[in-house]
Amino acid sequence: MAGLVAAARLRELGRDVVVREKGTRVGGSMLLSSGVVWRHREWDDFRRECPGGYERLQRVVWERLDDAIAWLESRGAPVVWQETGNPLTAGKRFDPRGIVDALAGQVELGVDGCVDDAMILCTGGFAASSDLVTRYIRPAASLRLRAAPWSEGDGLCFALDRGAGLTPGLDEFYGRNMPDAPWDETQLVSSSQLYARFARIFDEDGVEFFRGDEVSWSETNVVQATARRRDARAFYLLDAAALEQRVRERTVAEMVETAPAEARVAVHDLPFDPPEGTVAAVRVIASITHTIGGLQVDERGRVLGADDLWAAGVDAGGIATGGYASGLAQALVQGLVAAEDVAR
Repeated sequence: MAGLVAAARLRELGRDVVVREKGTRVGGSMLLSSGVVWRHREWDDFRRECPGGYERLQRVVWERLDDAIAWLESRGAPVVWQETGNPLTAGKRFDPRGIVDALAGQVELGVDGCVDDAMILCTGGFAASSDLVTRYIRPAASLRLRAAPWSEGDGLCFALDRGAGLTPGLDEFYGRNMPDAPWDETQLVSSSQLYARFARIFDEDGVEFFRGDEVSWSETNVVQATARRRDARAFYLLDAAALEQRVRERTVAEMVETAPAEARVAVHDLPFDPPEGTVAAVRVIASITHTIGGLQVDERGRVLGADDLWAAGVDAGGIATGGYASGLAQALVQGLVAAEDVAR
């Protein structure tokens, strides 16, 4: 998304721009998302949720997002919901395919590698790189990829070779606990098991390693904790009362039903004795959508330590460190900011 935004803004400003897409289609992981672009409604909530991020960068996203959303609408991106559905956040839900149609312009597909001209790096972080995920987060074989397969850290490696620095939080990521069963990219949103706060959470050795009252509202912290258990797997155990709870428009029982049958485990088949009252169990696996740490940039998107190089979206770190903030909001605002700085 960051690359499409930056290119569209540069065209508006009368600059020639070439978009080089490594993948076989336009839209990256944004195309697979729910399309919700949001910010924390209150600034203090943003800082509390992401305490390790750089305040100067967070301010740019928080202060500019409303105008950036208006710009996206002005480009013709279709809005699906006028609100996020979460009282803690402000923003809108867009149709991901509509964003692509509104912004794409001419894109060179299937092009690998970078060039020597002034560049805005928007390669989506390194979630799809087994080597980099293993180096910074944990053995990549334990994590499922919940994103486009082309975000392999090309931007990060290119910038590091030119003297760029890295932010804290390289071991952090945003993802979801997904059913431990086959699923494809059309099910990334619908099959997410987003009810950890109502569950008892055990690893495969029968250790209750995370409590429901510890789960953050985004559930990012329980996913990261699951990633560090054996094989990055866990069991969500539910009693009858938990199944009746609601997560937005669905009950927990309805969300459990989205899990393939092979991930729904009969209570008597669990590899440990479950708590009394358990009536349902789902085996989940941690999945990675995008990385949180990345390149050091300034408020204009310039990569620190490297000349004629900008970064936007999750190629840049320092926004959501320590918690979770909207990756689409970061991509939208930083894409605009970088484009406007390049065009100066």
